[in-house]
Amino acid sequence: MSQDIVSIELGLPQGDLVTLWAPRWREDGEEWEAFLGHEDDLYAFPDAAHLAAFVRTVDEHDLADHPAWDVVPELSVPELLPDEAHTYDLVGVPELAAEDPDTWTIGELADIITIVRSLADVCELDEVHEVLNSAAGFSVLEQGTFPFTGREGEKLWTDLAETISERWDEVLDAIDEVVYVPEVDKAVLDQTTDELAAYLAESEEAENALDTEDAEDVDTEESEKDTDADTDADADAEDEDDDEEEEAEPEPVGFWGEVGIDPIKIITAEAEYYTLRCYLDDEPIFLGSDGKIVVTKSPRALAKYLAQASNVDNDLAEVSTWDEVQTKATDGSLDIEVETDNTYVLNGLADDIGEGPDAVDPVQLDLAVELLNDAADWADDKSVAEALAQSETLGWLVSFVLRPDPTRLAPSAPFDQEQASWQHLIEAFEERLDVK
Repeated sequence: MSQDIVSIELGLPQGDLVTLWAPRWREDGEEWEAFLGHEDDLYAFPDAAHLAAFVRTVDEHDLADHPAWDVVPELSVPELLPDEAHTYDLVGVPELAAEDPDTWTIGELADIITIVRSLADVCELDEVHEVLNSAAGFSVLEQGTFPFTGREGEKLWTDLAETISERWDEVLDAIDEVVYVPEVDKAVLDQTTDELAAYLAESEEAENALDTEDAEDVDTEESEKDTDADTDADADAEDEDDDEEEEAEPEPVGFWGEVGIDPIKIITAEAEYYTLRCYLDDEPIFLGSDGKIVVTKSPRALAKYLAQASNVDNDLAEVSTWDEVQTKATDGSLDIEVETDNTYVLNGLADDIGEGPDAVDPVQLDLAVELLNDAADWADDKSVAEALAQSETLGWLVSFVLRPDPTRLAPSAPFDQEQASWQHLIEAFEERLDVK
C-alpha cells in the first residue's frame, strides 16, 4: 500500500467489508483524515478484487485529492488486501468487553475504538461520539492495562463493558447506515477476481507444501530416534570437546539491535509511555524534535504513529536506518518490544528519596538518572546536570546511593529539599513529553 493510504477490513453486521483509510496528514498547513467514499457515503466492498476494480476505474471520491492517491490505482489485488493489523471486528466488540482486561483484549479493543472514532469524525456520526463519550474507559484504552488496575480500574472496566453491552448496537447501526457498496466495472472485476483467485491458490499451495514438509520432518525425526540413541553418548562427548575449541555463535540481535534504535518505556505516576531513542556518536537522540519527546501510551499506538508520521520534525530521521523502521511500521510488521534495561520507572522515586538513601532502589534510580540526563543532553538543557552535581544536596544523595563508599559521610535527614529538587526534575521531564 501507499505509505499514507491503508487498506482496512471492517467487521459489520452486513459482513466483512474492505475499504481504504487515509490516516491524518497535513496539507497546506491543515490536518486532514479521510476514508474512501463520497459525500455522505462510506464506500466498502466485499473483497479486495471489488476494491481494486473500483480504484482502477473511478476517479470521483474523497481520496482523489490525497497526495499519495496516484500510487493506489497501480497496486495489485494482493497489495490491497488488509493485513491483520488493519482488520477491525466491530461486531465482536461485546465479546471483547466480556473478557478480562488483559494486554491482548485491551490492545485489540483500543485499535477498534480508534478506527471507530475516525469513522465518527470523518462521517460526522454524532451518535457514535455520544456512545464513546458516555464511559471514561473508552478514552484511556490506548494506555494499556495501567488504567484498569486496582479497585478504581475494575470499576472503569465494568462501566465500559456495561456501556458496550447496552449501547454498542447504536454504534453499529450508525456506521451501517453510511456504508454503501458501489457497483464496479464487470470486465475489470473479472480481471481482479482472477488476480485474487490466483494469489489465494498460490498461497494455499505454498502453505500445503510447508505443512507437508513439516510432516516429513517429524516422520524423519521419529524414525531416526532409535538409531540416534545408540550414538548420543559418543556424540555428546565429541560436542563437548568441540565446544571448548570453538567459540559459541553469537545470539541474533533482532531488528532493533540491527538498526541501532531502542524502544523505551517510561512509567510515571500517571501512565506508561513508549518512545524510541538511539545514540549517535554517543549522543542521545529521541523520537521528536526541539526538546519535545514524542510518546504514546501503548506499543500499538507507537507503531501506528510511526506508520502515519513523516520524517518532518523528527531528529531520528537523521539516523541512517530510520527508513527501515518506517518501512516495517507501514507494512504492519513492526514489533515493539522493550528490553528490561530500557524500562524507566519514575513513579515512586520522589517518595523514596523523601525517606532517605536506604529506601531508594539504586537500579531504579540509576536508570531514572540515565533517562533524565539523556533527555536533557538531547535538548541542550543544563538544569539536570546542575541539579545532580555533587555540590548540590540532591546530587550528593544520588551519588551516595549509586556509588556507595563507607568512608563518605551519609546524607542526613530531613530529605525534604532533595525530594523537592527531584520532583522538580521529574515534572520538567514530563513537560517534554508530547503524547500522541
